[in-house]
Formats: sequence, C-alpha cells, structure tokens
Amino acid sequence: MDKSLTFTASQHGDPMQHEIEVVRAQLSDLLAEARHNQEILSRHQTLDLQLIGAHSFRELIGHIFVTLAEICELDQVTLSLLNSQHNLQEMLADLKIDSAEFPFLLFVQSETELRLNNKPLRKPVLGAYDKAQHAKLFAPCAEQPISIAVIPLIRQSKLLGSLNVGSSNPDRFVSDMGTDFIERLGSIIAICLENVINSERLTQIGLTDALTNVSNRRHVEQRMLEEIARARRQHYGISCMYLDIDHFKKINDVHGHHGGDEVLKETAKRIKAELRLSDTLGRFGGEEFIVLLVNASHSDAKHVAERIRKSVAEKAFILSMTGLCDVTLSIGIATLSDDHNLGEIENAAQTLLLRADRALYSAKDQGRNRVCESLED
Repeated sequence: MDKSLTFTASQHGDPMQHEIEVVRAQLSDLLAEARHNQEILSRHQTLDLQLIGAHSFRELIGHIFVTLAEICELDQVTLSLLNSQHNLQEMLADLKIDSAEFPFLLFVQSETELRLNNKPLRKPVLGAYDKAQHAKLFAPCAEQPISIAVIPLIRQSKLLGSLNVGSSNPDRFVSDMGTDFIERLGSIIAICLENVINSERLTQIGLTDALTNVSNRRHVEQRMLEEIARARRQHYGISCMYLDIDHFKKINDVHGHHGGDEVLKETAKRIKAELRLSDTLGRFGGEEFIVLLVNASHSDAKHVAERIRKSVAEKAFILSMTGLCDVTLSIGIATLSDDHNLGEIENAAQTLLLRADRALYSAKDQGRNRVCESLED
C-alpha cells in the first residue's frame, strides 16, 4: 500500500465520518430549534389560558399589561378602547377601578382616532415607530419604542380598540413579516374583552338600582360588610350617611310620579358628584339613600354631608314636564372609628346603620334640610 495515500487519508479523515458529523450538528440545531419553538408555544398557550380564564375586567387587563409583556418579551404595551358613549369609564367607576390603577389603558371616542396612515384600522400595522402616527398610542410609556405593532381588536366586524405593542429591537416588528400569530392574539383579546365587559355589566345590573343607576340595597349592605372588614384590617375609620329627600310625597303630588322619578335621578347624580371613587352610594328604598365613606373621620363625613346638602338645596331641579322644583335633603351621619370597630362584622354594620338612621330622624325633627350627627361611638 502506498504510504503517501495512507498519510493523506489519516490527515483529512474519513469523508463518511465527516458527513455524519455534519448531519449530527444539523440535527442538534433542529432539535434545539424545536425545543425553543415548543417553549414559545407552551408560553403562548399559557397566555391564552390566562386571558380566556380571566373572570373580571381587572384580571384581564392585568394579564394584558403584565403576562403578555413578559411572555412575548415586549418593552411597551398599551391598550386603546373605544368608549364613544363613556359607558366603559362609567363601568370602571362602578367597579371602583381608578384610571391611575392602569395608566397604560387609553380611551378613544371614535374609530377616527385609531386611523393610521389615513386608513381605518382593520389589519395589524407593523413597522418603525413614527412619532407623528404613534405618539398618542404610546403616550403613557416612559420610553418610545423603536418598532411597533398596532393590532386591531375586532369582534363580529366591530372595532373594540387596539392592542399597541413596542420593542427596542428595530427588527422585532417589520412591515413585511407575517401577522397570523398577531391577528390570532388580537382575536383572543377581543373575545375576552367582550366577555368580561358583558359579564361585569350583567353583575352590575343585579347590584344596581334601575332608576337612579346607583347601587341597590343588597349591594350597599354587601359593601358595608366588606368595607368594615377592610377598615378593621387597615386600621382606619368608616362613616355612613343616611339621606332622605324631604317632603317627597308632596313632590309626587305636585309634579307626578314622572317628576318624582326625575328628582330621584338628579338627587343621586348630585350626591355622586360629591363623592370619591372609593365611596359607595346606594338607593336604600323609596326616597332614601345611603353613602359609605371609606377612611373618613367624623369631621370628614360632616363636611361631605354639608356639601351634598348644599348641592341639592341651592339649585332648583328642572323637570321635563313641570318645570322648576325645589328639593332638600335631611342627612344623618355616624362614624365607626378604628378603636370601636370590634365584634361581629354584621353587628357592627347594623349598629352603624341604625345610628345614622337615628341621626336622620333628628335632622327631620329639627326642621329638615340639615345634617345631624350621631355622637355615639
């Protein structure tokens, strides 16, 4: 055998062995890519399940801003929702959700505000961030994205809003990339949004007085138990107001039941305007209302009650069929301080309400259109 040939073979190795090593390397790369894709798929399935499983608006929005951002490794996430009749913001107020709780949640009043490149938003728009086009969508973000995707949220051909996501990587979202996954994500979020909004509204209907659109008696009683328990845990006082429209029977006699209904609705509106988002207003029956003031001292309650009394008494009600109507309120207030928040929650709630009721009757006995306070503790 030629020694030179033997030397060459040993130097360059077996060609078959080399091909096997190349195939092994390719297979290893394919397996690594498959494992990576499986991990991505698993994370996205987890995201889908969390979105679909959200039972409330607050929970769903939390998943969009936190879970979605983490799983998809996004630097910016905002959500724009159409709110043409202010119904959504009213719903959030009823749910005690402050806008400060979700700074990346935006509201727009018409589809025109979501137009990009002068076109209706019907398909995802991907590409470089353009301040003139996209600044409003990412206004709450501390840093501007480099590349963005604006994903329409469409349900049954109706635009609900847009999911706006951004990245500091200029190649993350480019105009010619496929959008199948992004469109699927938009569809899931749109369905989940519609479901939780409808669910929240149905719940609110069951807890809301149909005429005045404030809490009904059942909801007020439930909230009172919850708020007293929370006040006990967090060591602050809670105040209760019992309010009654003076001479309401006379209002009905003079202005009719339709006029009486208008007085009830306007009274509820004026009371609500003087309250914080954390407070609870409910119609307790007939012409009676209850207010729960969270983290409020006796002097706080007295001050708010006087504001409410003046807001009703100092401006006549304008009724649609019978013109002007003067209305006044009698208000009784009672406070449960941290030091006296003891015993069974139910008993504490009943006692607080009874004290406010007694103070209300004192206000009526003293001539109405006034605030009286229970000094018991």
